[in-house]
Amino acid sequence: MYLETDRLILRPWRESDAEECYKYAKDPRIGPMCGWSIHTSIEDSRRIIREVLSVPETYAIVLKGTKLPIGSIDLHRRDLAERDDEAELGYWIGGPYWGRGFAPEAARELLRHAFEDLDLKRVLCGYYAGNERSKRISEKLGFRYRRTIENAFVPQMNETRKEYVSCLTKEEWLSVQQRSALYDRS
Repeated sequence: MYLETDRLILRPWRESDAEECYKYAKDPRIGPMCGWSIHTSIEDSRRIIREVLSVPETYAIVLKGTKLPIGSIDLHRRDLAERDDEAELGYWIGGPYWGRGFAPEAARELLRHAFEDLDLKRVLCGYYAGNERSKRISEKLGFRYRRTIENAFVPQMNETRKEYVSCLTKEEWLSVQQRSALYDRS
């Protein structure tokens, strides 16, 4: 499946994306903050694309202008989601692209897909203590704080962290869409 925004294409990861993936996933400011180890080589990124990123509802965030991936976004049921009608949103963007609105843009389209195409009732979003960028993005998207997990186990890092969990229901999302449509008409 391919999803599209004004500046981005969300598409499945390809093994041929390994070099671009490695370029950003080797950055120690990204993986550890998201709960995964930095990538150690292009071959490591290729393996992760094959074994981790090549699953349903996981997308490379690709710039339309270059056709190259700059990050990743997904809906998954591994951690926080407990029901069939909900999923967790996860995302990361390469450091050179921070502060340009790419993560919220990609997430808005994936949330549209989640609520309209997949008919999910709620989407959860978690971030670890200290990850202020993810906190701000989730707030921009309309997520509301739900709870704190004091000792969340982070398997890829083999440690526990404080995790903040936010949620966006389909009704809340629809309300945001209606307000945006009214704003766009004025």
